[in-house]
Amino acid sequence: MKILMSFGLLILVLTSSLSIHASSMNMESMDMESMDMEPMEMASMNMMPVHAAPVGIMGDHLGMKGKWMLSMRVTQMKMKGNLLKGDNIEDADVLAQPNPYSAMPNMPMKLSVVPQEMTMNMLMIGGMYAPSDDLTFMSMVMLNHKEMQLDTYKGMMGRDFLGSFETSTSDLSSISFTALHKLYQTSKHRAHLHLGVTKGLGKNTAIDDVLTPMNMRVPMTLPYAMQPSDGSTRLTAGITNVSSIGNLQIGNQLLFNTAVSEKNWSLGDRWDFNSWIQRAYNEHFSYSARVHFSSEKAIDGRDMTIMAPVQTANPNNYGGQAMDFAVGINGVAKLFGEEKDHIGLEMVFPIKQNKYGLQMKDGFALVLGYKKRL
Repeated sequence: MKILMSFGLLILVLTSSLSIHASSMNMESMDMESMDMEPMEMASMNMMPVHAAPVGIMGDHLGMKGKWMLSMRVTQMKMKGNLLKGDNIEDADVLAQPNPYSAMPNMPMKLSVVPQEMTMNMLMIGGMYAPSDDLTFMSMVMLNHKEMQLDTYKGMMGRDFLGSFETSTSDLSSISFTALHKLYQTSKHRAHLHLGVTKGLGKNTAIDDVLTPMNMRVPMTLPYAMQPSDGSTRLTAGITNVSSIGNLQIGNQLLFNTAVSEKNWSLGDRWDFNSWIQRAYNEHFSYSARVHFSSEKAIDGRDMTIMAPVQTANPNNYGGQAMDFAVGINGVAKLFGEEKDHIGLEMVFPIKQNKYGLQMKDGFALVLGYKKRL
């Protein structure tokens, strides 16, 4: 995966370099109309559906000077089944895995609770403002709701099935502030830098009732995956590059996210590389395809109250590498007021998952977004 990430970074750098080189070589011969677009012409161009990236991409463009934009994005992701070091594993084999907390009182030697399905619903509400043509500020608030279904078995003597139960959490998760700074922009190429900070606002000690291997329902601190937030402060840095080639829009985005302060634990450092291609169907719709690579470290730190005979209670069972493929459509329409509104939809499918340790398997995800320029 390090090779893939390095390759993605190389593509991004080369594309940016070639774009800069091409623009400098053609500066004297470039059409003045494409060099010095009037604000209204720029506004018209930016409201074409092909000029907004797939809805799964955030911070893909700068705003117009003095303009505001509001956005809303809803994401639902499903997980089902389990993986051990990237390979499928059956429930019976999960029950054969050692319990890292077996030395604690009343703890079985082996894992005894098996996750079956998980659903994550996320709502992101954002705003953008551009004080100049070279700088745009972006803010985002995220709320999430998580549900997980699990099966519980006896801790020993036959490992009989005891029953199923469900846990859930809902909370405000985080708020972020990001600055986007233009590197260059011509009629065919543009690129900008990202620098942002995210603060986890939700609980990282949420409690719910669970069915234990002793066939008792007791309240417990939920595992890390079910917490609304890790409560950390994180920094994000990255670069986005978009080029027009004929009727196509080709974009790349590389982002790095790391925790700079935490309570007692935080999610690991994460790299995300997206590469997408778009084509206009007509003046109202465009369609796209996107490939996403991610690499994330395991959880840093530990909550001493999270101890249970389930894989999600082990901070080493987090992180890894994954690759997704997404297809989407963008549309523009006058829904509210005279300005055209952007609507986007993406369907995301997992391709490859090389996760650390024992983890749930990613499934299908759906992203729906709306943008309104003020």
